[in-house]
Amino acid sequence: MLGSAPSAASEARLWSALRSEDGLVVLYRHAIAPGTGDPPGFRLGDCSTQRNLSADGREQARMIGRQLRKERVPVTAVRSSRWCRALDTARLMAVGVVRPTRALDSVFTATQSDADRKRLQAERIIRAHRDGDGVLVLVGHQVNITDLTSAVPDSGEGIVVRVADDGRLEVVGHLPAPSVGG
Repeated sequence: MLGSAPSAASEARLWSALRSEDGLVVLYRHAIAPGTGDPPGFRLGDCSTQRNLSADGREQARMIGRQLRKERVPVTAVRSSRWCRALDTARLMAVGVVRPTRALDSVFTATQSDADRKRLQAERIIRAHRDGDGVLVLVGHQVNITDLTSAVPDSGEGIVVRVADDGRLEVVGHLPAPSVGG
């Protein structure tokens, strides 16, 4: 299923699972932020130095939140990368208090050891939710999500995962990114 759009039936089953199964995690790639990586001079605490959400990206983030509410997904916690585009996505979704989380920060330009460390930290967060109530939403970056799942999500796409009985992360399905604009 990786890399393909889900059928309407499989998407409906995925929404049903999100409503009824505890311990699921949705890994959302931040909404539309034109460009790649971050500009020279990037500073974590200064959004003016970062690649940010476009107007379509802000609308897409709001649409993700509306979709989660419409589908009655019981979101019990929201964590986000500390990058502005991810934090803004999570906050605009308006499905819970957003907890900025270093483990979800982009590894686009990170060393392999730093990327591995963040992947392991993110896996610990996901594993800790294995027996948790409701759904954990994590908002981050394509490269991080790909490191965790091998999926390559579009901006605003959600990859639903759970911890399998053997302890590995299992991709349950994909939530397509809401379409914005014309």
